[in-house]
Amino acid sequence: MSDMSAANLVLVRHGQSQWNLENRFTGWIDVPLTKQGEAEAHSAGQQIREAGIEFDAAWTSVLKRAIHTLWIILDGLDASWLPVHRDWRLNERHYGGLQGLNKAETAALHGDQQVHIWRRSYDVPPPLLTDDHPEHPRFDRRYRAVPAQALPAAESLRLTLERVLPCWESAIAPALQSGQRLLIAAHGNSIRAIVKHLESISDEDIPQLNIPTGMPLAYSLDRDMNVIERGYLAGEAAAAEAAAAVAAQGQATQSASAVS
Repeated sequence: MSDMSAANLVLVRHGQSQWNLENRFTGWIDVPLTKQGEAEAHSAGQQIREAGIEFDAAWTSVLKRAIHTLWIILDGLDASWLPVHRDWRLNERHYGGLQGLNKAETAALHGDQQVHIWRRSYDVPPPLLTDDHPEHPRFDRRYRAVPAQALPAAESLRLTLERVLPCWESAIAPALQSGQRLLIAAHGNSIRAIVKHLESISDEDIPQLNIPTGMPLAYSLDRDMNVIERGYLAGEAAAAEAAAAVAAQGQATQSASAVS
């Protein structure tokens, strides 16, 4: 890709997590990075450093796979001192009753098409968690300041976008418009929501967008948040190959040891 040293926004999906490795629906379950995930985060930091991109602040979710990815990247940039904002609204999409289930086994039970709809459709949420389910976010103290009605029991990508956008519009976009250069380490679906908004991707086309783990996606944006230039620092071919592996996770024939 062309020189992106002037990029003012970089999005990074966290490195491979333990449940990515096990091909499980993760959602809001707080699982750690694998050794490969840590290596992906180190690689992301190296790519950003080699591109000559610098930041004024960073954003992440309240889930440790994204937080730890950000730590590794900032350490690699010798920028651990940067202000870091953690916001639950940047969390992964909540997968409701699918959380913890193996994707390939779920596809074998319900069919590839149904699982594809749950994973990638814009407005169809997976089965809801019951209010008394022990993994409902209302029982997690990190969300105790969040109004109960705002906490999801399951989300479609549309609902994820509706959660992410207020964070974007109230805090992230104004920071960019003020001239700050930002790094966001988040999750596949919260990043898909941001990309959909930035690039005006249609509801019909968004199911085909997959975000690979640990690959920085750099943007140059003007003050009106129009995209001047965008691209993966690893190159589009490498990103496309990794994204194809993500897309294959929900297929019944996919191995439970999928790595992306």
